[in-house]
Formats: sequence, structure tokens, C-alpha cells
Amino acid sequence: MNMKVNWGIIKFIIVLGLVIGLFSFSGKRNNARNLDKTKVEFLGETPPFITLETVNKMLIVNHDSVRNITKEQVALKEMESRLLKNDMIRDAQVFVTVDGVLGAKIEQRMPLARVAAQTHYYIDADGKKMPLSKVYTARVPLVTGNVAEMYDDLTLLLKKINNDVFMKSSVIGIHVVANNNIELQLRNTDFKVRFGSKNDPEKKFMNLKAFYQKAKRDTLLTAYKAVDLRYGSQVVAIKKE
Repeated sequence: MNMKVNWGIIKFIIVLGLVIGLFSFSGKRNNARNLDKTKVEFLGETPPFITLETVNKMLIVNHDSVRNITKEQVALKEMESRLLKNDMIRDAQVFVTVDGVLGAKIEQRMPLARVAAQTHYYIDADGKKMPLSKVYTARVPLVTGNVAEMYDDLTLLLKKINNDVFMKSSVIGIHVVANNNIELQLRNTDFKVRFGSKNDPEKKFMNLKAFYQKAKRDTLLTAYKAVDLRYGSQVVAIKKE
């Protein structure tokens, strides 16, 4: 029985094999190529708390230069793990481009306040302690007093302050007094704000804004030594003697 040879199919199989072989060879050559450079991007608007040199060293550990690393030697997950061990980094993504660039996108931890107690540190947006940086100092409220006693409540309040435009731009100091009591210091004012506990922060913010705007309009901001927000909707303002 004669079988008719389908030369079209045979040609297709041969061409397909050549294409696969070419891609395989090209892929092996590409993986054997050395990397060319690193490119680190810090996400967000906050200046870096760590230097590019520090990041590069964490990326190419055990190598003198990125140019000594081939693409097939790159272990992206290991590099990301090393970056995440740094106290300033919240998240990191590492990748390699076709043209041999070892890239890293880094999300830094975001400080909400700086604590000045027995030890100095930041409280970040996740409510965790963050060490100070030798590279950059964040412009955030300074917290003093018995921080350990009210750490969780203080963290919740800091998040509320950070999400309010007026409070974020105005609050420069927070003092934790005993008995679940907090005092605030505002920018360009002499008076202390007796905030009390973390309860009803939005109402207290609203009352403080209303008082501040009226006192500013009446040019009386310097006339007060204390403003008390602890009595519900009532604002008690105490004038200097």
C-alpha cells in the first residue's frame, strides 16, 4: 500500500524544530551573559533612608561588581529577602531586564512620629518601631513622655493625625501624660492642646480647627496658654495671665 508523503507537514516540522532550537540557543547565550548595571527606584515621595550603595551591596552580596554576575546566577527571591531584612524597607521587588539591568523597586517604611524616650526611634505607618536613619531625618511630630504605657492608643491617634490635612501640617509635638492623657503642640503657637484619650479624635479635630480658625481670625492665637478638648463638644480655652 503506497502512502503519499505530505511534504508540507514535513517542512513545517523541520522549520518548527529549527525555530525552537534557535530560541533555546539564544536563551542559553542570554542567560550566560553578565549583567551590565543596577537600577534602584525608591517608590513614594520620601527621600531615601538608606543609600544606593547600601542597596547595591545587598543585591550583589558575595560579588565585587554586578558585572561579575551572569543572568543565570541571579536569585531574585533571595535578593528580595535580603532587602526586606533591612529595617528601613517595607517591601521590595527585584527583576532583571532583557538588556542586563538588575533592577529593584523599593517601598520604604513611613514614619509617623519620632519618639524621644530612653531610646530614640520612629513609629511607622504599620505601628511598628523603626530605627532612626543616618542618611535622612523625617519631619514628623516628636513624641515624649510615657510612650510605652499608651503605645497602641498613640499609634491609632498618629494614623488619624496623618490622614487629616490640618492636623498633619500643624502637630509638631505629642506628650504622653500619665492616666491615659495626651497633649499636643501645634506649629507656631504657644498653647498646649489637652487632647485627653484617643477617643472621638475626629470630633476633637473638628473642635480644634474651629477654635484655631476663630482665634487666628481674631489675632488671639498668642493669647492662650492651653486649649482643652476633653469635654465633648465644648472647647475650654485658658488665657495667659
